Amino acid sequence: MFLGLLNRKEKLKFLDLAIYMIDVDGEPTLVEKRLLETIKAELGKEIVDEYTFTRSDDVDMTIQFFIDSNKVVRNIIFLNLAKIMLVDDFYNTSEHVLLEKVQKAFSITSEKRRELIKLVYEEKDLREKVKRALEDEETI
Repeated sequence: MFLGLLNRKEKLKFLDLAIYMIDVDGEPTLVEKRLLETIKAELGKEIVDEYTFTRSDDVDMTIQFFIDSNKVVRNIIFLNLAKIMLVDDFYNTSEHVLLEKVQKAFSITSEKRRELIKLVYEEKDLREKVKRALEDEETI
């Protein structure tokens, strides 16, 4: 969400964090792979073509890259990492630890964290409502 607002370097570094988040708990699930495809589409073909798709060796350096970014960029990164963490309904401790590390490094308050995670859940709920509405057959 809102990844189009990032500049080229931020998009590439976000992709590092996204892949790290997907891989941190082991083999990616089908749902995580689908989300990664959606993220790649949002980032754009030129970013995907430029990226090497290997997990960064030093996630802390990648997180540090965003420290001097503005608050909106940091919130976008956090929001999307939370979305990755929650996409497969399997909440892994490693994912939680990584998201906490990002939260602390980005100086995101507990209140802002709750707000952003609530938005992820609201988006999931909306997608489910739309899916049900599209599948629902009304009788006339």
